[in-house]
Amino acid sequence: MKIIFAGTPHFAASALAALLKEHQVVAVLAQPDRPAGRGMQLTAGPVKQLALQHDLPVLQPATLKTEEIQRTLAALEADVMVVAAYGLILPKAVLQLPRYGCLNIHASLLPRWRGAAPIQRAILAGDTETGITIMKMDEGLDTGDMLLRNACPIEATDTGHTLHDKLAGMGASSILEALRLLQENRLTPIKQDDDAACYAAKLVKSEAQIDWRQDARQIERAVRAYNPFPVCHANLNGMPIKIWQAKLCAEKQGDPGKVLAVDKHGITVACGKDALRLEVLQRPGGKAQSAAQLLQAMPIKAGDHFSANYNQPPGCRSLTT
Repeated sequence: MKIIFAGTPHFAASALAALLKEHQVVAVLAQPDRPAGRGMQLTAGPVKQLALQHDLPVLQPATLKTEEIQRTLAALEADVMVVAAYGLILPKAVLQLPRYGCLNIHASLLPRWRGAAPIQRAILAGDTETGITIMKMDEGLDTGDMLLRNACPIEATDTGHTLHDKLAGMGASSILEALRLLQENRLTPIKQDDDAACYAAKLVKSEAQIDWRQDARQIERAVRAYNPFPVCHANLNGMPIKIWQAKLCAEKQGDPGKVLAVDKHGITVACGKDALRLEVLQRPGGKAQSAAQLLQAMPIKAGDHFSANYNQPPGCRSLTT
């Protein structure tokens, strides 16, 4: 099939790589290059980098609402547009251009977790299952008819990073499956139940500020969900500390934020209910390291206290609507 591919980050690059093996990608849409790294130099995203490696035409418009870009896309005479984590709104005129419309690879089992951060929100909410939905796009936010759904369990140890990688691979295989069924006229559109929908808001750094008054289970989910971005953090003796890995310690109580115990296995901190053992942490300017390594460079003892600015929007919250 003649495909226009629209996507920007690593999640989308996995799908593009799979499509290149079985279909004709006639052009790639990606968001404009963004400043990145310490030098803040303009850097191409993973999709653009892959496209250039395969000598594919790359289009990076700031919007798809102009007649110029719409004429350019129409001239490609694509059978379908495949969209994955693209980041720009597709107006009605673009949605109607390809012969079979525009198919989106979405990282949740719709209608649950429509929106920008479905992977992290699923972990935060304590969901035990997520997956990939291939959806025919309409003008709404992830509201189009579902064409294919493949489920994936969320393991107790999954982080935002590990679940992202699982779903990226699943998304790549799912879009190939959907296109095969589309060519065989075996896809049956299913409308979403809007009453069952919930919204996965975009991640912001402020929500990863730990509120130790919360249940340890919810904070532990946040530590996993916000790894690798925006990473849970709190202040210890005036120093901001990032927390990359933690384990639940049930039935241990104390003043929220108080260090209950310190050993080579971790730093145990009291929460609103139960406690967390912090196992991998990071000081300002340093790298993530085990608690044992951190303790060699930074004296921490039982009785010390993690603090948080509770006036900030609380992180680690459960989003159910």
